[in-house]
Amino acid sequence: MGANEDLETAARLFEDAAEQLDLAASHCRTAASHLRAREVPRGAAHAWAAHGHVRTADGLLEEQARMHARKSNP
Repeated sequence: MGANEDLETAARLFEDAAEQLDLAASHCRTAASHLRAREVPRGAAHAWAAHGHVRTADGLLEEQARMHARKSNP
């Protein structure tokens, strides 16, 4: 893979991670709204969804970090 392809792959991973974090933030806001309305099961469902999106973003960032580690010079 060439340098330009590597950079595009990294950029895509960062964009995908950002999208996951945006989704997590939206679920957090929804969870807060439900909890304020004392709708605990609905709030918990959105909180759990937020956690899933954060974990997905973390996986994407870890993938990019591993790519970087393979290419870096000690």
